[in-house]
Amino acid sequence: MSVLLIFLAAVFLPLFPMSLVFNALAARITSTYVQVFLFVIWPQIGVAIILWGDLAPAHGLLIAWAGLSAILYAFRLLTIREVGRWAAMLASSAWPLVWLFVMQRPTDANVIGFALAMTAAPVLMLLVRDALARRLESAYTGLHGGLARDLPRLSGVIVVTTLAAMALPLFPGFFALLALLGSATPGIALGVLLTWLLWSWAGARLLQGTVFGPRSGPVAEDLSATTTWAFTSLLVLLVISGLLWTGGAL
Repeated sequence: MSVLLIFLAAVFLPLFPMSLVFNALAARITSTYVQVFLFVIWPQIGVAIILWGDLAPAHGLLIAWAGLSAILYAFRLLTIREVGRWAAMLASSAWPLVWLFVMQRPTDANVIGFALAMTAAPVLMLLVRDALARRLESAYTGLHGGLARDLPRLSGVIVVTTLAAMALPLFPGFFALLALLGSATPGIALGVLLTWLLWSWAGARLLQGTVFGPRSGPVAEDLSATTTWAFTSLLVLLVISGLLWTGGAL
């Protein structure tokens, strides 16, 4: 794989500092639908490039670069309260792990499945950001507290989506990380586990005071039953997809 292709793939499966391109683009887009399309298609372009090229000549360097990029953006998650930016930082932390998975020489289908699994949680967070912004005029979690009291359906969706972002069992990120750790060297496994731990810490911070605790912020209408069922169906579909994909990946 040529150096030019490596740098091009590092833009779409973002490795720092090329990840700044994706984060700047995601911040400029205001339409949730366009953002969801961007989040789904962006890493798949990177996957297409690295599957077409040969990674072997820069094997060790790419492992270190990808691992440090994932850890760096996992740390950034701890400082962000705006849900849209949080989703972009989570994607910037999760997608570098695709580079580590590719080093294990899986099938092309499993690489595509791994990238999709790493994309599911950021996309769900974008939908949560949209639901918050429509009802509370902003999606800064620090501005609104105790949502469970007045908005139980939205609060349930926020909690479940954050659990997916923390890559807890049953969600696609959990199965993807298990597949990565199954053949990882001790050094790679340590970096992946540190990234995973930081996601969990950041998710707990995001929920802190937002869902539970004293109510603060403007009065707002809860999610409709139709929207709640749509979120639930999407989550169930993601869980089933993760279970089916795991059967071929592990």
